[in-house]
Amino acid sequence: MEEYFFQCPYCWEEISMLIDVSVTHQTYIEDCEVCCNPIQVTAVTDGTVVEYVDANSIEQ
Repeated sequence: MEEYFFQCPYCWEEISMLIDVSVTHQTYIEDCEVCCNPIQVTAVTDGTVVEYVDANSIEQ
């Protein structure tokens, strides 16, 4: 697991999420720890480190 920091697409606060680096491509939804809005997270790893993370708001 690797901790990754980014800005919430709703409240713009810096938050962190744990990314499982053993999974090379993953997409999931997790709530912001500050404003509790759902964020769609897409992460790409090489099996050992995070290469790319995209965090988008989910229009409701």
